[in-house]
Amino acid sequence: AMSAALVGYSSSEEEEEEEEEGGAARVPQGSPRMPDGLPGDPDPDEVASEDSSQHGGRIRVFAHERGNWATHVYLPCRVEEEFLELLELLVSHARTYVSSLAAADEFHLSLSQCVVLRYHWIEPFVRSLRERLASFHRFFCVADQVKVYTNQNKTRTFIGLEVSAGHFQLLELVSEVDRVLEEFDLPTFYKDPSFHISLAWCVGDMSGKLEGQCLRELQDIVDRFEDSALLLRIQWEQIRCRSGNKYFSFPLR
Repeated sequence: AMSAALVGYSSSEEEEEEEEEGGAARVPQGSPRMPDGLPGDPDPDEVASEDSSQHGGRIRVFAHERGNWATHVYLPCRVEEEFLELLELLVSHARTYVSSLAAADEFHLSLSQCVVLRYHWIEPFVRSLRERLASFHRFFCVADQVKVYTNQNKTRTFIGLEVSAGHFQLLELVSEVDRVLEEFDLPTFYKDPSFHISLAWCVGDMSGKLEGQCLRELQDIVDRFEDSALLLRIQWEQIRCRSGNKYFSFPLR
């Protein structure tokens, strides 16, 4: 049987990069990556940086303080070569409308906003997540609808693939993550979330240029792409929580 070309990381691949204590893995140092999370989330990479030149002129949404850890719960996905070919087609076409678009180099679907945890809360937060998520099984969803988003303060614009099937399971996961967030008096997820995988982003509100004609052309590229139905059927195998420079993985059964 053909397997989905876009798959959540399996837990066995993850083990090599995990440390002994509590399955935390350090984030590799490197150039600034695409903002994490949904539009409207603060960018964890921006939180620690006071120098706007370090992150492409993006604006920090909350100030970094010692002992505050930007924390985000999400479903990670690794992608096949064909997905990157589709991404290249989409981004190069979208750049004819907005030349400053940057392609993502990491792909995920958010289950929480980016929230701030005190350092001493990380361990109990992760323990609570692990307990609440332990009974969930692997599942598929389809992400094949091109959408344009802006974050809440209109400082960034994103192009993403929105989920068209698998909504119910995602809402069930969010409901459990929300209950953990409530335990720690943190903001829960958006009430009517648009589940999606971000593909590209740019600084500023460029939604006017990307919606309409451009969006229709991008959807056409997706619909015509060979094997796109298989390519955009995603099997989720694990949930991940990133807190500061640590990753925690929660395998789905």
